[in-house]
Amino acid sequence: MRKVLVVLRREYLSRVRNRWFVIGTLALPALLIGAIAISAMLELRRTNRDRVLPIVDHSGVLYDLVAERLDSAFDPERVATTPEALEEVAERARERSISGYLVLDAETLTSGKATFHGDRAPRSLNRMRMQQAVVRSALEVRLRATDSGAQVEDLLSGGDLDFESASDEAPEEGAREVGMAVGFAAAMFLYFVILIYGMMVMRSVLEEKTSRIVEVIISSVRPWELMLGKILGVGAVGLTQVAIWMLTATLGLTVGLPYLIAFRPELANLRELLQYLPAVGALVLFLAFFILGYLLFSSLYAAVAAMCSTEEEAQQTQFPVTLLVMIPILFMSSVMDNPNSALSTALSFVPFFSPIIMLPRFLGGAPLWQVGLSMVLMVITIVGVAWVAGRIYRVGILMQGKRPTLPELWRWVKEAG
Repeated sequence: MRKVLVVLRREYLSRVRNRWFVIGTLALPALLIGAIAISAMLELRRTNRDRVLPIVDHSGVLYDLVAERLDSAFDPERVATTPEALEEVAERARERSISGYLVLDAETLTSGKATFHGDRAPRSLNRMRMQQAVVRSALEVRLRATDSGAQVEDLLSGGDLDFESASDEAPEEGAREVGMAVGFAAAMFLYFVILIYGMMVMRSVLEEKTSRIVEVIISSVRPWELMLGKILGVGAVGLTQVAIWMLTATLGLTVGLPYLIAFRPELANLRELLQYLPAVGALVLFLAFFILGYLLFSSLYAAVAAMCSTEEEAQQTQFPVTLLVMIPILFMSSVMDNPNSALSTALSFVPFFSPIIMLPRFLGGAPLWQVGLSMVLMVITIVGVAWVAGRIYRVGILMQGKRPTLPELWRWVKEAG
């Protein structure tokens, strides 16, 4: 075991000390922090010129409704329709003390058309907000004029479709939807991370084999110790990187998001999503699936590298292993649509698919016993795959020349001692 730790330490330190690892690990947090900081700086630069929105209402009935709908993104300001007031607001726009002002008239009530006067056109998002507020307000005025009922605002907002589960144990619909969305993002993240670090193990084995360094290493370390040390060492690198990213994401949600909302009040609704985000248990489950999935596929990638002599051969031979990682992604839309269907449940019990499919299913309401069963099946599969991969590795690591055929691989597995 001491030799395994030596190999583990070498693999870990050789990677974390690499400047590209540092750059790659810090790039994502830096981009996240930078995006928040830049957004905050831009908001700080937004003076009253950008925020204040004078509204001239010639219709006499639209201002209150439009102002209420724009209140989260602007500071609406009523402008009288007298010639003096109109000249004053036009002068403010010419002097650029405000970015512009909005004019509503009788045509706004009939066609929803309004006019923005300013030195430049409003930003696309602001223009869309103004247009939506004006149209919905005009519709509300006309609907109320026909005594269509007191629920006009509910109709304008698009109504709603409630969900009532036949099971008392079903999660709240909002929590289920957000959980599935987070689970999908986590599944995609696991897909890329498992693929990247599995291939990293393959390249590490292949580099030592092609450079013939492995022949020297094997003289003092048994093949299975070398393979296990490489897998654990690269896995530790992956855990380090994932831990840094998760910490950054946590800080971004708990510290950065409130800070961003303080400067962008129109994003206040995002605060409600925080209550639906996965708890610590889900994060622990994410790490567990990452570790199990990594151990499973890295063993296969190590075996692939051991049986190949060149990078080209490895690229061709790794396709079946890569396909096992890709297949659950192809079924992800079906899993998202119905996480508890027979297909989704069956796929999540396939050990090679479980790391990617089971997490979104769990966050979407799958029972805990199914998660436990999938992990047990994965552990059993890991033991079997590691045993087979270890025997292939033991023979193949010193083999050079032609890539072995399937009968030869089977003979390696049977005869490796």
